[in-house]
Amino acid sequence: MMTATDWHDRWAKGRTGWHETDGNAGLKAHWRLDAGRVLVPLCGKTPDLVWLARHGHDVVGVELSDIAIRDFFAEQELSSVEVHDSPLTAYRCRELPITLYHGDYFEFTAPPFDAVYDRGALVAIDPRLREKYVSHTKRLLAEDAAILLIALEYDQAVVAGPPFALLPDELDTYYGGLERVFEQDDIDNCPPKFREAGLTDIREVVWRSSG
Repeated sequence: MMTATDWHDRWAKGRTGWHETDGNAGLKAHWRLDAGRVLVPLCGKTPDLVWLARHGHDVVGVELSDIAIRDFFAEQELSSVEVHDSPLTAYRCRELPITLYHGDYFEFTAPPFDAVYDRGALVAIDPRLREKYVSHTKRLLAEDAAILLIALEYDQAVVAGPPFALLPDELDTYYGGLERVFEQDDIDNCPPKFREAGLTDIREVVWRSSG
């Protein structure tokens, strides 16, 4: 099982092959919410946070690694104010409506969000924690919240995650009724270990709520 120590170690050693420097193309092509509060679990240092904020959203990310949070503000050339108003430490961006919370996602609480953007969370956590993760996320969302989720589909008999494969039947047990709106071969953007193990096909799939 991947532990918090394992994730801290990956960030400390720069083993962040899942990070997309230019952000996620699936988000930019298939996001359709005009405004609202958006939750980004296990956000890392993704520039998608900036993209969402510049498209009219109040963006809240939650991240275990303080290195990722520091790198996000440094790489995006943004500044922040540290706030201690919840179980987790918050870093509020001065220039854009972005707040990053540092700590354990399962300890994060907030008023209901209008949407969730999950690009690297459900596929990153140990599969044995997926039900717990989804249950906690649903408690943070409004009843009619929009969902955009990026999943990966590949043969885990060839190589194991993280990021882990997430197939349609399993995803449907967590979030029923999502639409498969886009997919592409993503082998070139995946961590080197996938290619080194001999994997030749990995699908990145964009799922979106139909409401």
